[in-house]
Amino acid sequence: MIKVGIVGGTGYTGVELLRILAVHPEVTVNCITSRSEAGMPVADMYPNLRGHYDLAFSEPEADVLKACDLVFFATPHGVCMRMVPELMAAGVRVVDLSADFRLKDLDVWANWYGMPHESAEWADKAVYGLPEVARGAIREAQLVANPGCYPTAVQLGFLPLLENELVDPARLIADAKSGASGAGRQGKIGMLHGEVGESFKAYGASGHRHLPEIRQGLAGAAGTDVGVTFVPHLIPMIRGIEATLYAELKNPADFDRLQNLFEARFKDEPFVDVMPFGSHPETRSVRGANQCRMALHRQEQSNIVIVSSVIDNLVKGAAGQAVQNMNIMFGLKETLGLEAPALLP
Repeated sequence: MIKVGIVGGTGYTGVELLRILAVHPEVTVNCITSRSEAGMPVADMYPNLRGHYDLAFSEPEADVLKACDLVFFATPHGVCMRMVPELMAAGVRVVDLSADFRLKDLDVWANWYGMPHESAEWADKAVYGLPEVARGAIREAQLVANPGCYPTAVQLGFLPLLENELVDPARLIADAKSGASGAGRQGKIGMLHGEVGESFKAYGASGHRHLPEIRQGLAGAAGTDVGVTFVPHLIPMIRGIEATLYAELKNPADFDRLQNLFEARFKDEPFVDVMPFGSHPETRSVRGANQCRMALHRQEQSNIVIVSSVIDNLVKGAAGQAVQNMNIMFGLKETLGLEAPALLP
């Protein structure tokens, strides 16, 4: 059994990790930490886990974490990078769900996150954990940077177009929408039901922290710099992300082969579903599942490719992808613990 620790267990991502790992046949959760809730039984905070865990939240003690085979960090940025060197020295493997190790340019990281990076050595060694791109590197990694939710939906939708050099990499647009759980569990006036209900808005339109991560991933796929406009929106639902992606074909005649190209690119990917051309993926079709569903569209004879990509921001966009990465790192069946279908309705 893989002995797992979770640092930062009181947020939505932490409880989603617990929910998924509760039925994982090769994992035992040794500890789940929270400085603010230390001593509280997990099931008292999250009654859906009654009968699954006898654990209580505990202080994040290094000796306890070093006894684990793998530690998930479901913490705000700045926490993991301070604790990782000691865990790495002890041979522990880490999947970081925060943004600490996603960006390779640490000056860019410091600019977006408002603090200097404190673990340059491990930022350089960390593997960006998008399995559909970096499966081999993830398998050998000691430290995996779990991708963000928006970047997962956006990158997967653009990948086949950029990898095959079919579109202008300087003119990419990602118009994305997320449910309120993407903002975390902290009490914020702007996230109250009375504030977000019956409303819809863009935010971060002048620049969002996920933009450099998206740009970095898409540049890797394209093999060149990219120009991407990314605008996120908040919609009045709990879970889910829909990203409507736009790219301009270099040769409009290539459009006829795009459906086959997308299907071939993802045919062996257990968690990517390319729907029939012209379909409209719904966020509810992936709710609670580690799945990305996407579909291609074209308006009349336009040379603009439209891709609609949906995920559950807490699963394929966070905890589910983290477990997928753990499975790869330990040589397990990649889908282990992640095979349940989405919740519908």
